Amino acid sequence: MIKMNKLVSFVILLLVTFTTNAQDKKAKELLDQVTAKIKSYNNITIDFKYTLNNYKENINKESKGNVIIQDNKYVLNFMGVTKMYDGKKSYTIVPEDEEVTISSLNEKDDNSITPSKMLTFFNSGYKYSWDILQDVKGRKIQYIKLVPNNAKDQRKEVLLGIDSQTKNIYNVIEMGKNGTKTTLTVNSFKTNQPLSKNQFTFVASKYPNYYINKLD
Repeated sequence: MIKMNKLVSFVILLLVTFTTNAQDKKAKELLDQVTAKIKSYNNITIDFKYTLNNYKENINKESKGNVIIQDNKYVLNFMGVTKMYDGKKSYTIVPEDEEVTISSLNEKDDNSITPSKMLTFFNSGYKYSWDILQDVKGRKIQYIKLVPNNAKDQRKEVLLGIDSQTKNIYNVIEMGKNGTKTTLTVNSFKTNQPLSKNQFTFVASKYPNYYINKLD
């Protein structure tokens, strides 16, 4: 009887391992499809909603923003601040302070976070697994659970919601170890839009009374 129980337990373990590996493979395949789709676009324009919640601390904030991305260049408008990157320099424009901060940005630095990287952040540094499928207003959103490999990461896990039909990102939910939950939801996702030649060019004359702070 003991040998039989051990055999049954072993078979169950094999089945669980096989199922988990199959689901992880499905997750990797879907993430690869998302990456390929992102790279196929000439440019991307996103309108998004960002929420931050921590029930223990009674924090509940919501903001909206938009970003235009082409290759590694971008213009991001969020919380009253415009951040622009022209491929060499980063420009942070703060109308409230009438200040522009200009600095260099090393795109090859793994620690530098940019909107373009945010669309493919899941390709390294995480363990991934197949998660739930949700119906959102008729859209099938498949979630992939990402767990950071770095134990010092303050995020417990990240849920990446992917539109099953378009293979575009619908939302990103981050669960912090301190109970904070942040959600970025894509309200509008447009691709290959006609852009101005100066879309990613900083024009100082537009900010005549601003203090220009050059960090390097």
